[in-house]
Amino acid sequence: MTSERLEFFDAAAVLFDLDGVITPTAEVHMRAWSRLFTGLLAERGAQPYADSDYFEHLDGRPRYEGVQSLLASRGIDVPWGEPADPDDADTVCGIGNRKNAVFTALLEAEGIAAYPGSLAVLDRLAMLGIPAAVVSSSKNAVPVLAAAHLADRFPVVVDGVVAEAEGMPGKPRPDIFLAGAARLQVDPANAVVVEDAVSGVRAGAAGGFGLVVGVDRGVGSAALREAGAHVVVGDLADLLTTEKGASL
Repeated sequence: MTSERLEFFDAAAVLFDLDGVITPTAEVHMRAWSRLFTGLLAERGAQPYADSDYFEHLDGRPRYEGVQSLLASRGIDVPWGEPADPDDADTVCGIGNRKNAVFTALLEAEGIAAYPGSLAVLDRLAMLGIPAAVVSSSKNAVPVLAAAHLADRFPVVVDGVVAEAEGMPGKPRPDIFLAGAARLQVDPANAVVVEDAVSGVRAGAAGGFGLVVGVDRGVGSAALREAGAHVVVGDLADLLTTEKGASL
């Protein structure tokens, strides 16, 4: 980080993505998507599902948009449908709901624990009195935070449920990050966005946030930097080893 750039622990607030940043729910999501699309694509005789599909079409996107993007990559066109569609409906919403049922079953069976490095950073922010928010495209953010015993850490949660209710477009548009900053009553220029997805990094950069931190959980440092990350770390604990962090 340069002297002109906002320092992480000098921020007025920090806005975290959830999956892959605070909790390893990205791994659960990846397994749920793989389980869903492996069968669905095989039934349609389409190109098989690959791990790269998660990063290219699903990671960081609202669920239904992700479904549509992946299906389009295979030349499959199904009706959009309605969010209330049953999970056996052959619609974008039905397929998305089917994935959510798989995800919920995995979460209930396995539980979830936060990354130790992320907990350490949250502890440091709390000690400094810097507020934190969760800004996630997922509609499962609240139950995931509850399962990880983190609900009391975040006074503000802007997730897929809030975005849908208020008509906000998802990442890579910056709207939900800007909504999080507004709820915390901070200027984006004085706040930090922490993201592991290319779409989320693009959203933070587009929102004019003072610092965008990319967390490389598999998408690659180069891709995160190209999307607009000022800094890329392999784990949030790395932020505590910077000169600024060590002096606090």
